[in-house]
Amino acid sequence: YPSSSNIFTKCFCCPTTMNACLFTSYSRYFFFLSFIMLQHALVRGFSSAFPLGRSCSIARRCSITRWLSGSGSEGNGGQGSEAPATTENELDVYINESNRRDQVFSAMSEDGSVKITVCTARNLINDLMIMHTMTAVPADALGRTVVCALLMSNGMQAEQTCQITMNSDGPIRGIVSICNGEGKVRGYVGSPMLGDVELSEAVGRGLVQIVKNHPDWPNPYNGITAIRYGDIDRDIGAYLAESEQRSCALAAATSISGILCKAAGGYLIEQLPDAAPETLAKVEQNLATLVEKDGGDTLPTNLLLNGVTPLEIAQIVLDGLGMKPLQQIEPQFQCKCSSKRLVRALRLLPRDEVDEIIETQEKIEARCEFCGQTYELGPEEIRKELDNATGDPSLDEDFKEE
Repeated sequence: YPSSSNIFTKCFCCPTTMNACLFTSYSRYFFFLSFIMLQHALVRGFSSAFPLGRSCSIARRCSITRWLSGSGSEGNGGQGSEAPATTENELDVYINESNRRDQVFSAMSEDGSVKITVCTARNLINDLMIMHTMTAVPADALGRTVVCALLMSNGMQAEQTCQITMNSDGPIRGIVSICNGEGKVRGYVGSPMLGDVELSEAVGRGLVQIVKNHPDWPNPYNGITAIRYGDIDRDIGAYLAESEQRSCALAAATSISGILCKAAGGYLIEQLPDAAPETLAKVEQNLATLVEKDGGDTLPTNLLLNGVTPLEIAQIVLDGLGMKPLQQIEPQFQCKCSSKRLVRALRLLPRDEVDEIIETQEKIEARCEFCGQTYELGPEEIRKELDNATGDPSLDEDFKEE
């Protein structure tokens, strides 16, 4: 638009200026009124096609949800229409430029026979490294385990949990990671300050134990397989194939330089029922392309380092099969430790043993393995908590946190 200093300075019907001519003054008024009304109509008419500002992501997300649920088109008076194909604009909500934020993205092939979940968690692993003061090898081991927990818990209910435990005899002294359906994850290693050794040597041999639980289940689901490789992801992939009989491809890795995690992530590709042989052959071909593009032995860290996002990895794997986005979440560290949990643990001990501990140590101190938080309780506080406690500490329903 021209600047206000040179627009409408001369009248188009007489030698006077615009301000001096009554006719042009009214004409200018009606012109701008018409312009505002036209602009308002255009915005209302095209707002669904070109959403702007903060409403953009919401509009696209709603559009994708309606498409995946098979509902009718919006604003057509109830008239049915064909489900729209995924467009570039609809995928904008899943864009994660240069993997700046942690993200777990899942999608499905158009025929519903293949599901892929892709994760990038560099920021989360850096936080864990600082929290536990970890060196490179323990950070790599915990990072891979955390990524696998995020991938395996994707699609679960919010309150459902997946726990991965590597019970190994290596110098790392075991690895634990727990994640729920919302991507809230925590974990620790037995030896966070380990020297420069190979990951497989640090892990050693032992058992992979997977525990899946839900507050409404009478008993948790447990599965155990042997640790054969020591590189975490292949051992967990073998567990999925042997214990859960799931046909899938799993990869998880990190890229750590000194005390900095430069990349961390992985993917889980699952074969769903009624998958056609042609579809599986196409997935294998696309996987070969993905491996070639990565060009390293710690797939997919090179891709993540080069700015390839989870959305783009999913597009590579599902190339030629159509891609239906399912969801995205931002994984976050969450620890559930509290002083009340320490009191609950004390209530499970005989009272005379607790009194003996108080007399000999004068206080009780406990440190959370997941976050490093230390809790201290003095004798008076312990006696007060035990005397006022109600319910059965062995039952979760009787233990309510504030």
